[in-house]
Amino acid sequence: MRLLIVGAGGVGTAAVRIAARRSFFDHCVVADYDAAKAEAAVAAVDDPRFAAAALDASDAGAVEGLCRELRISHVLNAVDPRFVMPVFTGAFAAGAHYLDMAMSLSQAHPERPYDKIGRMLGEEQFADEDRWRDAGRLALVGMGVEPGLSDVFARYAADTLFAEVHDVGIRDGSDLVVDGYEFAPSFSIWTTIEECLNPPVIYEKNRGWYVTQPFSEPEIFDFPAGIGPVECVNVEHEEVLLIPRWIDVRRVTFKYGLGNEFIEVLKTLHKLGLDSTKKVRAGGVEVSPRDVVAACLPDPATLGERMHGRTCAGTYVTGLGKDGRPRATYLYHVVDNAWTMSEYGSQAVVWQTAVNPVVALELIAAGTWSGAGVLGPEALPPKPFLDLLTAYGSPWGMQEL
Repeated sequence: MRLLIVGAGGVGTAAVRIAARRSFFDHCVVADYDAAKAEAAVAAVDDPRFAAAALDASDAGAVEGLCRELRISHVLNAVDPRFVMPVFTGAFAAGAHYLDMAMSLSQAHPERPYDKIGRMLGEEQFADEDRWRDAGRLALVGMGVEPGLSDVFARYAADTLFAEVHDVGIRDGSDLVVDGYEFAPSFSIWTTIEECLNPPVIYEKNRGWYVTQPFSEPEIFDFPAGIGPVECVNVEHEEVLLIPRWIDVRRVTFKYGLGNEFIEVLKTLHKLGLDSTKKVRAGGVEVSPRDVVAACLPDPATLGERMHGRTCAGTYVTGLGKDGRPRATYLYHVVDNAWTMSEYGSQAVVWQTAVNPVVALELIAAGTWSGAGVLGPEALPPKPFLDLLTAYGSPWGMQEL
């Protein structure tokens, strides 16, 4: 396996640090628009298998060219969703396999965004399904933590715990605190704005996919490991689009524990137009308001020393158990920031996102996971993944509710 990691931000750098402890690949190139960031990610692990390169992820031809030059067999996309399609397209053109942690962007319906579906997450990638399958190559999409591990949990529950799956609800919450900042998101604010302010999608078997209002259907979910009750609300997320493709289920939702303050900040950004990606002219330059917001906030990758607490990603499944009786089970993965910082020097949220594609790549390298086409994590056997994740020193849990 000759691996290209596109993006040396928080998640890409964490993936480098995790992969450096494993032996499943022969060579790994870390590429970023900012070559210095790629070089820093490589220097931190001091491993001759790693090298750095400069790359413009918005240029599919540049992605293809770098892959061909370096004889890349697998591409891990660790940049934000704006660049999914050029990296996805460039990897295919170069004859490489592909993984990402977030799928191609959605587009709201132009006239009735909260009543009608426009373009859904991942739609552009699934439109290319035949080409990938016919070429015998794998594009494993949505293989982070959410989406990713959450989808693996759904597949595991459907295969081993339930005779009949009714509802699958992804529930994400934390008790993370960042000292010294009034507002400091633990993940990319660009991506957070995208998923939280877009119309959330819900799936129902008898209705299909439909949209609702952002932050709708609030509920209190009691998270394990001492995190406790957190209010969770609907936001747009890939699991709702992925899970029904491979699992027979009545309803799928994604709810995020944002907290009232975070929601109010996002609403204010929207009211002021600061969530927009369309460039405006200011002081003689053209700039995207959302990029300005991101530039004004601290880089999430640098917050680890100021952060404390835990983050929990999980999948709440209801239905009939193997004994035919009603069952409700929460499968989850909790990561403590103190542990990820001491072990890897990466904060908890980016580390939790990064560990899952590395586990997936190891399974692919071993031939344990294989396939052709554009596939979600639900399409592959879950137990080997969960066993290997535990072997990485980060076990998962299960709680009956």
